[in-house]
Amino acid sequence: MNMEFERKLAIPMEVKERFPVTAAMEATVQQRAEALRKIFCGEDDRLVLIIGPCSADREDSVLDYIGRLRTVSDKVKEKLFIVPRIYTNKPRTNGDGYKGLLHQPDPNGKPDLYQGIISTRSLHMHAVRDYGFSCADEMLYPENHKYLDDLLAYVAVGARSVEDQQHRLTASGVEVPVGMKNPTSGDLTIMMNAIHTAQGKHSFIYRGWAAHSEGNPLAHAILRGYTNKQGHAMPNYHYEDLRRVCDLYAESNLLHPALIVDTNHANSGKDPFEQPRIVREVLGCRRDSDDLRKLVKGFMVESYLLDGNQPVGGTCYGQSITDPCLGWEKTERLIYDIADAL
Repeated sequence: MNMEFERKLAIPMEVKERFPVTAAMEATVQQRAEALRKIFCGEDDRLVLIIGPCSADREDSVLDYIGRLRTVSDKVKEKLFIVPRIYTNKPRTNGDGYKGLLHQPDPNGKPDLYQGIISTRSLHMHAVRDYGFSCADEMLYPENHKYLDDLLAYVAVGARSVEDQQHRLTASGVEVPVGMKNPTSGDLTIMMNAIHTAQGKHSFIYRGWAAHSEGNPLAHAILRGYTNKQGHAMPNYHYEDLRRVCDLYAESNLLHPALIVDTNHANSGKDPFEQPRIVREVLGCRRDSDDLRKLVKGFMVESYLLDGNQPVGGTCYGQSITDPCLGWEKTERLIYDIADAL
């Protein structure tokens, strides 16, 4: 094979033994998992807000952000259930660019996957232990989920991964909500097929084992916009788009119909400052339709300490080195505005 095998990496059990979850941390994760279950099953009317940096590029600034989010979360907890984004694996459309903390724990250094595994687990542990937040991460590599499965509140399967069978089958064995994004083509039937697969029981190979899953009833849809034949970003958060997802659920036998609207990516044309406007429009759709109020469970928002983004190697503390994000002041205002609107 045209590749070099550098080292054998520690298996998840070894990493967990070296960096164990305490009883208090486990209780926090379980309490938040139960709260999310109730929201996605329609037993709790709060909205979910999955919010944070496009990529978790450095521990200090991400924890700074999460600390600020903790203060705001406590003030809006009757209306919103906040799940911080700690996205440690970044898909790259053409393979170039920063691939996330897992690959490069030092964005300016060489790839170090062993240290990346440790840094990723450490960051998620800090969020649970120090701030009471179990967080969201993207399932870019299904085989890596076990390194974090005792810490996560939410898992997202991206637009480029949602058609992959291993992602779908692994999602069927995950115990927390898994959001399936529409693919970059915009074909909603692909997203719905992924949800159907994830909610079913399966036998498959996972990390060299013959594995059996029981199905994930909390697998659900995420609308993130799409790209048309000319390569232009096209939104799919408008009333007609939400109604289409509602109709697709009605035609299916899926459990707990649920939708999260991703306010960035193709929905905003990667303009993070459009995110508050998109949130307002979707909230209006929920107010005007009982069906959509039940269906739309929340939002994904990309935000960090500073507006915009910078190149890898940039010196601005708390500014994204991948997609542009909404800065903290605008983020804080948005969270309070959402809570006031509910």
